[in-house]
Amino acid sequence: MARFDRYMLSQLMVTFGMFALVLVLVYWINRAVRLFDQIISSGESATVFLELSVLTLPNVINLVVPVAAFAATVYVVNRLSNESELVIVQSTGYSPWRLARPVVLFGLIVAVFTSVLSHFLVPASLARLSERQDEIAENVTARLLVEGRFLHPSDGVTFYIARISPEGEMFDIFLSDARSGERRTAYNAERALLVRGDHSPKLLMFDGMAQTFDAESTRLSITRFDQFTLDISSLLDTPQTGADRIQEMPTSVLFDPSPEMLAETRSSLPQALYEAHTRITMSLLSITAPLLGFATLILGGFTRFGIWHRILGAIGFLVILQALSTSLTDIVLTRASNWPLHYLPTIAALGLGVGLLWLAANPSILRRRAR
Repeated sequence: MARFDRYMLSQLMVTFGMFALVLVLVYWINRAVRLFDQIISSGESATVFLELSVLTLPNVINLVVPVAAFAATVYVVNRLSNESELVIVQSTGYSPWRLARPVVLFGLIVAVFTSVLSHFLVPASLARLSERQDEIAENVTARLLVEGRFLHPSDGVTFYIARISPEGEMFDIFLSDARSGERRTAYNAERALLVRGDHSPKLLMFDGMAQTFDAESTRLSITRFDQFTLDISSLLDTPQTGADRIQEMPTSVLFDPSPEMLAETRSSLPQALYEAHTRITMSLLSITAPLLGFATLILGGFTRFGIWHRILGAIGFLVILQALSTSLTDIVLTRASNWPLHYLPTIAALGLGVGLLWLAANPSILRRRAR
């Protein structure tokens, strides 16, 4: 590797580490604050909070790595241009294609790192996070099994059990849900059972009634039931990490999902393929984003007025490509055969970067059009 390549690559890696660290901390702290409130309100210890916070880190890092790679490339190229280092190197005969070599190598290194995160670390951490979340939900639910006391598992929710049998059957149940100021519901049942559902605990009540009061119309509705099932996960302040079950699946499974896996994750074949190809495009974005940023900034040569307008142009290109990716999401999720469209923004970014490099290598075309 040439000395200039080693120098520019080292600058890119150091700056990338700085940007990645800052972005990860900002994103992670934002999530950790909300998670801390939920953990403390559910009565768990700080050790549990630390464990869950660490398990969210791989997904956070995976999200910010392409952005950090793009920001590092723009920052380094801008600094090299302001200090006339790029002008000196170009005067020795380095073409824009030759200057792009350390940027491409940098993108490949980041892409390998992103691939390891997307295909291995993120699914494994989310699967473990989901397991711990279910365990915490069960612990919180178990604390509701206290007879003779009015409990308040969350704001606006009151729960009371008159008696609990040795077999775990509850008698004379009262549950009030007053979280909404306009609508309040109170459940009364002679007996009830707390059962485990597929994704959350259920309260199975027998021989009771539900009284709903609408404050706006001042009407009281009464519904009597012989058997009624209530999902109580929404009534409890259990930590919600936002993890989707399909994100926990290995990539090899997502490319050929079984009907059982789709039923377990409550997803469809287009959703499974979308998740699998998203993991690949995240890695490719780590290559195309730095290349696009470099090509935009190198276009037009040196100017003493700075290249801030090119930096804004590079950011604008990235925003447009992200908007294109977002607009294609619904189309890709409609049919499984539409998965090639998922790569259209990546191909567009690569084509745009190569096209800008070609223009930078042929400045006579720009001058001819300017005339």
